[in-house]
Amino acid sequence: MNFYNKLKDAPLHWLVLVFILNVFGLMALYSISQDSVTLSMSSRFVKFLFWFFPAIGTFFFFFAIPKRFIHEYSYIAVVLAFASLFLPYLTGPVAGTYRWVSLSGVSYQPAETMKWLVIIALARYLSDNRFKLKKARSMFVPIVAVLIPTVVVVKQPDLGSAVIVMAPLIPLLYWVGVKPLHIFLLLAPILSIITAFNYYTFTAWIILIAVVLYLSQTTLRVMLTNFFVNIFLGLLTPLLWNGLHIYQKERVLVLLDLTRDPLGAAYQVIQSQTAIGSGGLWGKGFGRGTQTHLKFLPEQETDFIFSVIGEEFGFIAVAFILVLFAVLVLDMVQRAYRTSERFPSLVLFGIAALFMSHIFINVGMTVNLLPVKGLPLPFISYGGTFLVSCYSMLGLAMNMSVETND
Repeated sequence: MNFYNKLKDAPLHWLVLVFILNVFGLMALYSISQDSVTLSMSSRFVKFLFWFFPAIGTFFFFFAIPKRFIHEYSYIAVVLAFASLFLPYLTGPVAGTYRWVSLSGVSYQPAETMKWLVIIALARYLSDNRFKLKKARSMFVPIVAVLIPTVVVVKQPDLGSAVIVMAPLIPLLYWVGVKPLHIFLLLAPILSIITAFNYYTFTAWIILIAVVLYLSQTTLRVMLTNFFVNIFLGLLTPLLWNGLHIYQKERVLVLLDLTRDPLGAAYQVIQSQTAIGSGGLWGKGFGRGTQTHLKFLPEQETDFIFSVIGEEFGFIAVAFILVLFAVLVLDMVQRAYRTSERFPSLVLFGIAALFMSHIFINVGMTVNLLPVKGLPLPFISYGGTFLVSCYSMLGLAMNMSVETND
């Protein structure tokens, strides 16, 4: 299929949705910049505009590239992306972290590429070994393949990106047909660690595990192994908690009690909630957000740009943005379901899961439903690497949604 016919069959309305989201992002960045250097080259508004050129270029590249080529070279690509995670250690720390590589004044975050290349590699493995995934031990390879880059990203440290690297694993396993019991047993250790912060929740959770294992009618060896492994992991919770940085602990604690540290760990969330709440139904108006322009709201161009939009354009605007995201993600899932080939279907579903994770975590942290993790909002937040990465994923998703013979 030539490029023109492929473009005709592609869901071009996804591009329309994304361009509208871009407009909201640019309006927010322009509003933020107008107090100082609106149209200078140092303005983030202008920098963001320039990043659209490589972003659109990568979109067309990943849309046009044949699927068989993506399938064939997916493992090589993910290995190279994994190696690139160590490049920041050669160029030195930025703000105390090893997340960025700076070349000629342009910064690049290798973890952004790693997020979606993991999905492609997983999709290849799961599609090539579809009929070998009926047993629990067959999940070992995909779990380890995702855990290794996740640990490296955590060490950078970038907990937010690490969560995103892990996020598509469970949805992809479900999509490929792994038994619900095996997915439950995969998630159980995480919940065992979380529930172990309280004696009663941990007891209730362990009882639930015991009931599920009993009803599953699996072998006695499997039941006992899973039961005691989860108890053991629950007992490790204090050690894992003590392994977190102090600022990470505080972010979790202020999620439960904002008054714990209103001028420290809770400051960002309090200012974000104030900004969104003060916007009301219709917002304060373009360029009139007091929390934004008096600089009470931190990280307003990136992690908390959703709060800027909420303050200046109100609830109607943020609800509209969420509807646009919902239409985009649900349409991707629907097309993944209709796609006859396994590999494109998995890539499409994995990208939808990744976008959904980003949106859920970013919006959730702005209203204190989740701890602050430092994750941008797709197609809206400032960030060159992130914008290029989002358009690359969109190009890939549109490529996979078109039925071709290549």
